[in-house]
Formats: sequence, structure tokens, C-alpha cells
Amino acid sequence: MSNRFNKAALLTGTVMAGAMFATPAYAQDEEAAAAESDLIVVTGSRIQQRNVETAAPIAVVQDEEFKLSGTVNVENVINTLPQVVPGFTSASNNPGTGTSTLNLRGLGSTRTMVLVNGRRWMFYDTAQIVDLNTIPSFLIDSVDVVTGGASAVYGSDALAGVVNFRLKQVEGLELGGQYSLTQEGDGARYQIYGAIGTSFDDGRGSATVFAEYYKRDSIFQGDREFSTFALGDGANGLTPAGSSTLPNGVIRYFGDGNRAGTDFAANRAVVFDNVPGDFRPRAGDLYNFAPVNYLQIPQERYLIGGYADYEFSDGHTAYTEVSFVNNRVAQELAATPVTGTFNVSLAAIAPFLGASENAQLAQLDATETTGTGDGFLDLFLQKRTTETGPRNTLDERNAFRVLGGVRGGITDWLNYDAYYMYARTRNANVQKGNISRSAFQAGLDGSADPINVFGLNSLTPEMVDAISIQAQNGDISTLEVANAALSGFVGNLGMGADDVGFAVGVEYRRVASQFIPDTALSSGDVIGFNAGDATEGAYSVTELFGELNIPILETDSGLRLEVNGAGRYSDYSLDAVGGVWTYAAGVEFAPVDGVTLRGQYQRAVRAPNVGELFGGTAIGFPGATDPCGTAAAVPAGNLRNLCLANGVPAANLGTGLALQLGNTQIPALFGGNPNLQEETSDSWTAGVVLQPSFLPGLTITADYFDIKIEDFITTVSLQQSFDLCFIQVQDQNANVCAPFFGGGPIRNAGGSITTANPPALGGQNIATLSTSGVDLQVNYSTTLPFSLLTDTGEQTLDLSFLGTWTESNLFEAFPGAVPDECAGRFGLICGEPTASYKWTSRASFIDGPLTTSIRWRHLSSVRDDDDSTDFVVERIPAYDVIDLTFSFDVNEKVTLAVGVNNLFEEGTVQLGDNQEQANTYPSTYDLLGRDFFASVGFKF
Repeated sequence: MSNRFNKAALLTGTVMAGAMFATPAYAQDEEAAAAESDLIVVTGSRIQQRNVETAAPIAVVQDEEFKLSGTVNVENVINTLPQVVPGFTSASNNPGTGTSTLNLRGLGSTRTMVLVNGRRWMFYDTAQIVDLNTIPSFLIDSVDVVTGGASAVYGSDALAGVVNFRLKQVEGLELGGQYSLTQEGDGARYQIYGAIGTSFDDGRGSATVFAEYYKRDSIFQGDREFSTFALGDGANGLTPAGSSTLPNGVIRYFGDGNRAGTDFAANRAVVFDNVPGDFRPRAGDLYNFAPVNYLQIPQERYLIGGYADYEFSDGHTAYTEVSFVNNRVAQELAATPVTGTFNVSLAAIAPFLGASENAQLAQLDATETTGTGDGFLDLFLQKRTTETGPRNTLDERNAFRVLGGVRGGITDWLNYDAYYMYARTRNANVQKGNISRSAFQAGLDGSADPINVFGLNSLTPEMVDAISIQAQNGDISTLEVANAALSGFVGNLGMGADDVGFAVGVEYRRVASQFIPDTALSSGDVIGFNAGDATEGAYSVTELFGELNIPILETDSGLRLEVNGAGRYSDYSLDAVGGVWTYAAGVEFAPVDGVTLRGQYQRAVRAPNVGELFGGTAIGFPGATDPCGTAAAVPAGNLRNLCLANGVPAANLGTGLALQLGNTQIPALFGGNPNLQEETSDSWTAGVVLQPSFLPGLTITADYFDIKIEDFITTVSLQQSFDLCFIQVQDQNANVCAPFFGGGPIRNAGGSITTANPPALGGQNIATLSTSGVDLQVNYSTTLPFSLLTDTGEQTLDLSFLGTWTESNLFEAFPGAVPDECAGRFGLICGEPTASYKWTSRASFIDGPLTTSIRWRHLSSVRDDDDSTDFVVERIPAYDVIDLTFSFDVNEKVTLAVGVNNLFEEGTVQLGDNQEQANTYPSTYDLLGRDFFASVGFKF
């Protein structure tokens, strides 16, 4: 595992006009709406305002982008945003969780807050991450992306920023569907949706009810040329690679028996040929596991829900939201690779081997120094159990969310809003294709019916049944939120300024989650998928928050000055976190009409999640050197004092392996750490918004961002933990020393670390992660003096550009570590490519009922992150994808759309040893090739 979480496996001003598809009239449209309703709420603030201006830069993705890109799943649009580094997607088979996650600024999905209609959405696991598959894309009105920490407004988790999905109110009946298919004729995706909305009781109430069905077919790696063979680095370029665990079986012998004259003599390993029981010396045989892995994971989703409001008294409205999602996603890997040392009865396996092979094993048994001639050998066996079929895991998540609240006006300047929300996600994970290690052993040592693992297709159906085991996991996660707030206006400061706005309130949240593996998984008896230990935990937080928005001056010439501030005090039930403050301050200044300068500072926090705190523990035995056993611990000094305080007798200091009981491995517990503290971030933004009067329809927004997260939670190795505590920090009260001093004595009377009470190596607050760069957004709308389909002789041209220059993305795993710079890099340290320049732009020609739209997606070149290793592919060149869409309004009730993504079939990047999966980074680079879609929508 890399030290950057892995980072592989392991983001002020005027609201920006629609980032992906919008007209520059967006702000004016919002202002008109504001004049109508008088008050609006903008993402990034809880203050109801009379205009759309905020202190934080906000990128807005309009609903048209989802329609024009042929997107059904939210991830497909969100991951094209330059502020986003892809998390898990439909291409995440291994690694993957069957979910779609959002990773803003590459700071991690746990540090990105996802809201729907300005309120928290449901999460799916002990890491408290939102699955974007649970958000109905066909109801999205817009998506707001707020840069920088937002904990002062929304609470924990918003270190990288906030992404808010706004759902629209439906009037009447809306029905529709979409069908997508790749050029290869595979990977079909189907969607059918419907929503009905109405007003009732003379407009006092409104309600929207919706439902959707979505199905995505699988594509296998064997269905594409770039992923048919597992590739690795070779002397002459990329070369077919694979696994040393073969379907025809491998035996390795590491004992001290006489190997002379046997097939084990050359390299201690033999392989079985196609004739069962006949082996030969192993010579570089590899198994190509790639073809049977999913390239696009299959999915089936049912989604239903609704939201309603009713004005039960003049100025007072009750509202509710309900959502339920059933989501089934599978992952599939090559057949289980069984590896390990097994005690083999020569008599039990004799019927499956030839005479020569039995004689060779008998010779080894007869000449061993221990167990001589006892009829048993310890053999390291490798068998790819293709007879059982591939490994398949199915996640079926049922999630629901209910919310009820009431809002209204107390006076003409004071409003209230209070709600309670409860969400629950339950996942059933069923694994097929696993092998029971104990049953496999029993079939080799004679304690059960023998199994034949010595050849291709050597396992009979009866043997397969005897060693196979189905395993199951369960997850249950809940979120409760109770919130009450007051907001309003308290007069102005004169000088033409608007009223001072404020918001104050209280919030209570409780998060709980548990992971429930079955006995086989938790015991480690399962071979095929990773074992896991049960996890269960919960915590709550009570918060007080407040905001101020203070317009200072505004003149008819456009001169305007406005400042704002926000603060939140959070009291956690976690002793290690306790009470924490978050706060923010911003300013915007318009010296003349059409020019706005802005800047903002935010302090944000993230409390550790349930998995980090309460993750089930398991014992391991990593290799490490105890600093107290080295010569450096003998002389007087800090190291000696620390070792004595840790329970090492003075006479045993510096005794090397004697202190480690003769072992090069030291026991340690791996799991959660209940003593974790909060992560903290400081983020700065500064930018300018230009709306020149001499070029109507043009909006240019540029913002610099700088985000630094300290006390970043990461897990380091036992050796690194030793070095941090005993060599570098040398303070037993420091966080990095908690594994050795925080949980009671870990050493016996002689000073050795034993299995009785080993150090617990959960996450620690020791890393630092920072990122900086510039976001640039340009929107322009104008009319063109020609038309084919209208009588006006004009059509509309909309141009939009949203891009990010990532200046730095720096991770320091622990104090004193060499930082990893990931801006413009990819690989085994940084993971997904973080292009220095990433943009998405769109040009749309609107000629009456016909819209013709072209999208250009760009990633600049990236290079490998490991300077000490020369990979075959050290640099991935710039990557450009063009998409084309036609949308036609047949009449006021029917709209048709057809399109093709990756029009010019930009190829998938092929990599070797520095890939993620499928010989590439499939969540970043296109894997489907040319992809077609057609959709129809009805409104009645």
C-alpha cells in the first residue's frame, strides 16, 4: 500500500453562470425569480437572500448537460468536471465497491460533502460516503459545486467543498426513457422514468412523485482489444503478463529433502501439463486472468420517491421528502487463486499422480530432517480453481430517506426553518466462487475425501462442492439530522446597501454504521475475496451555527462592497474530538459595473468516520525492527528513556532479536482507532468575475484556490510507527505514540512485544495533504444571423468553458516524509491521473426546435509518479474526446435526442505495471469507444 491513501486506492462573489450548458442570462433569470419570490437560498450559505451573489465561487451544471450528454447515472457528468478526480465508477471492478463516489479536488470522497436540495444525503458504508447512484438524475435541475471548506455552514466532511444537487418541481406528467449502446454492440443501458407533479387546494400545496428503472449490461475485459491480455512491463515494451497461480496447478517445495534427480531440482517448482498428474519443471508459465473480469460492471436500479409541501397556515408551510432505492451491482473476477503451504498426505494424493511423480515426492519425504518418511510433506500449492467458475460478488443495497419539516415567516424580516431527516442503507453482499481453506486442506491431508488439484480441469463436480463456500457480508448505515434555523434581515448600513442578512441555528446529527461478515469471512477461512472483521459504531454531534452577510455600500455606478462571516461550534460525543470550532470570512468588491473581486478564508473540519474509529481488528505479523533492541537505545538519551517508559528493562536494551523473541516479525493489531482526532483544513480562494457591458452575454470567472488539510488520517506501517514515535517525535503523549503508550502495557516482563496485548495500528492524525490551482469559467451567448427552422432568421449560440489548472497536489504521509507531488502525475503512489490542465467545453447551436451541441473534454499529459523506476509507459499524452448531440422538440410535449460520445473513438490508454486495472485507469480514460444514445421525453 502506498502512503497516499494509497493515494490510489485510496476537494467571495457572483454565482457562476451554468458551467456546462447555460446562457449568460442565468444570473438575470435568477434575479427575476428573486424579485418574484423575494427570497432565495444559494449553495454555500443558509442566509435567505434577495440576489444570487455569494462569497464563495460556485460552478453550476445545468440540467441540459445531463440531457445533452446522454447521461443516466450522475457520475458520468460529475467526473467530467475539472474540479473532480474520478472515484469509484461503473468501471471499478477491482478495486471497487459497486458504488459511484465523488472525489472533489482529489482530496478523497470522505472529504467531499454531497447535498440534495441543500441537505445531507444518505451514505452507504462505514466510511460514510454517498453513492451517487441513489440520486435521480432525471429530476436534477442543477448541480452547484462550491470550492473549499464549508464546515462553518454545513458541518463536518466539507474539507474539499460541497456539491449540491437541486431537484426540480414537476408540473404535470413527465415520462421518458433512454437507450445506449456501444459501437461494438454491447454494454447496453436502458432507462425508463416517470414523474407527476401537481398543485392543490388553490395553490397552497404541491407534490411530486417519481419512479425510475435502470439497467446496465456488463462488458468483459476480453471484449476489448486493449484489455484482453493482462499486460506488464517487459524488456521490449508492454508484454502479456498474468498470475503465477495456474489452472493446471503448481507445486513449490521449500523443505530440505534431497531434490537431486527430481523435477524440483532446478527451481523448486513444478507445473502440471495438460495430462493430469504429470508434472514438469516450471518455466515462466502465467495465467491470463484479464478476459473474465468486468470492464463495465452490470447494474439494475429501482428508484421511487416524492416530495411535497403544504401551506397549512398563512406564511407557514410543512414539507416532506421521501426516497427509496434498490440498487444491485455485481463485480466479477477470475477464478479463485488458492495459494499457501498445505500439509499433504502422499497416500491421499497418490491416485492422482503418475508413478514417477509419486516416487519423487517419496524421495523428498524420505530425506527430510524432520518428519522423515512419515508420509506427509509440506508443499506450497498454487491452484487456479477454474472448475468453480469465476468469482462473483453481488451487492444489493436498499436505501431510504425520509424528511419532514416546517418553515415560514415569524415577522416580515424573520423566517424559520426546522426539519428532521432519517436515512438508512442496508447492503447484502453475496460472494460466489470462494474456496474454503480448511476444506481444501482436509482434501489433501486425508481427513476428508481427497481432491485432485494436480492438472487442468482435474477437480470433479463433487470435489468442487466439497471445497466451495458461499460467503456473505452485511452493512447497515444510518444518518439522523435534526436542524432548526432562523434567518432574516436586520436593516442596512446606509450608503445604498441592501439589508444585513443573518442566519442562526442548531443541529443534531447521529451517524451509525456496522459491517457484518459471516463466520467464514471473519475467520479468514475464505479464499477468493478479502476477509473482514466486524465493525460497529456510532457517534453524535450537537452544533450551534451562525452567519452574517453585511452589504456595506452600493451605488448606481456599480460600486459595491460586501463582507460576510460564518461560525459553527460542534460538540462531538467522541472524547478525542470533543468541541471544535469552524469559521469563515469573505469579501466581495465591485469597483465598477461588470467587475467583481472576491476572496474567502475557511477553516473546516472532518470528524473521523465509523470505519476509521471502530473498524474491526485483526492480528498481523509484519516485519519490523524494534528500536529498543538496537544499539542506539543503550546510551543515555531520549530513546533510552522512552524505551524504559515503555516497559523494557534496562538490561535488555539493545538486545536485538532477543528482545523480539527471535522473530523478525512483531505482532500488531490492525483496525480502527477510537482515539482519532478531527482533520482540519484551511482554504483560501481569491478571484474575479467579469461581465463586460461592451460584450453582452459574456461572463468570465477566474478563482485561485489553496486548500491544506492537516492531521490527515492515514495508516502507516509498524516500522514507520516505531520510527515516528521512538526515533523522530520521542514524546509518549504524542498521537504517533498512541499505539505503544495509549492502550496499556504492550510488553512482557522481558520487554518483548507479544500477542497478549500487541500495539493497535489504526489510522493516525499524522499526514498532510494540500492542493492549489485556478478554476476558469467562460460563458458566452449570442445570436447568429441565420436560421433554417425559424421565421426570425436568427439562432442562438451558447459557448461554455470550465477548466482547472492544478498547480499542486501534495501529500506528506507523516512528519519528515518526502512529500509526493501528484499534480500532473499518475501511478502506484498517486493513483488516478491528476492532469495539470483539465477542461470541459460545449458549443450549442439552438435553431428553433433543433439543438446541435458539441462537447470537448480535455486532459493534459501526465507522467508516472515513481522517479526511481523506469516503466515502459512513463508518460500518458494529452487526451481529447469530442461528443455530439442533436435534440429536437417535436412539439411542446415531445422531445427527441440522439447523440454519440467519443465521436472520433479516442483510444484507451494502455499501461503495464503502473496501471490501476484493465491495463489502464478506466474511470479516467474512455473504455467503451464510440458510444451511441437515443432518448425521448414527454411532458403533459
